[in-house]
Amino acid sequence: MQEAEKEFSPQESLQLITKMIENTKNSISDRSHYFLLWGWAVVIGCLTQYFLKVILNYPKHYYAWLVTPIAIALHFVLKYRDRKKDRVKTFINEANAYLWTSIGLSFFALGFVFAQIGWQYCYPFYILLYGIGTYISGRLLKFKPMIIGGLLCFVLMIVCVYQPYDVQMLITAFAVVISYIIPGYLLRNQYKKTKNYLL
Repeated sequence: MQEAEKEFSPQESLQLITKMIENTKNSISDRSHYFLLWGWAVVIGCLTQYFLKVILNYPKHYYAWLVTPIAIALHFVLKYRDRKKDRVKTFINEANAYLWTSIGLSFFALGFVFAQIGWQYCYPFYILLYGIGTYISGRLLKFKPMIIGGLLCFVLMIVCVYQPYDVQMLITAFAVVISYIIPGYLLRNQYKKTKNYLL
């Protein structure tokens, strides 16, 4: 007769869950390049559009967003490369993947909405999606910089509604810096420290 499986004490269960979260956080940290890729793509798009529209008075200022297909192509290159390195998937990894897939599809769907009602309404909605994505990811990973960045996006979304379109571009760039870029670099540094410690 086989021995009964070992039952975990509450303390051991908590330690196991904590270890799984840390492993997931390290896995996500290794993938921080996605946050940095999209963070920098959006910042470049916003600032370039602001420069073309406000400084140069260029009527086709929306050409700034040609950065998006470039970012999409780079995203799939990174995804293909990372797929070869993927280890065992955890629940948090999968939940995070589903979250960002739904955020990406929301951006895509909203593109059709704004093409009909006008792009002058887009930025508050985009900031809202940045906030939802980073706040939930931060909560899943228990990573405070991302949680704070997500919460600040909700505040900036409200501020954005009361500002003219030109100013909204700058607010959006700032929102992405605090919710994607800064947490992305902090995640990358955390991963490097963990990797060096293990070596």
